[in-house]
Amino acid sequence: HVQLVESGGGSVQAGGSLTLSCAASGTINAPLCMGWFRQAPQHEREGVATIFTGTGATYYVDSVKGRFTISKDNAKNTLYLQMNSLRPEDTAMYYCAAVRRSYCTRDFVGFNYWGQGTQVTVS
Repeated sequence: HVQLVESGGGSVQAGGSLTLSCAASGTINAPLCMGWFRQAPQHEREGVATIFTGTGATYYVDSVKGRFTISKDNAKNTLYLQMNSLRPEDTAMYYCAAVRRSYCTRDFVGFNYWGQGTQVTVS
């Protein structure tokens, strides 16, 4: 079992930056696909970025490419999402997620471990 706890959300003006963190605990010694998702009010949850812990390979949706960076610190068992050039449309609840799998796919499906979310508001 994997436990995930996000932090780092907040309010920022357009053009600003935030860094989200996701602390992982539990049985995390096996390779994981980890990702960030977001859900805005009255919108469906969407995948933002993924990273495979085994190789560090990353994937981003087009709307955040060049602005967001997903990374991990294996020693701290922590996942990050560095968000730059934030836009009002980035406003959402952001969730960290993981699935025990030897690869990441580009369809953001199959994640079965989720954090509680952290709110990001861009005005």
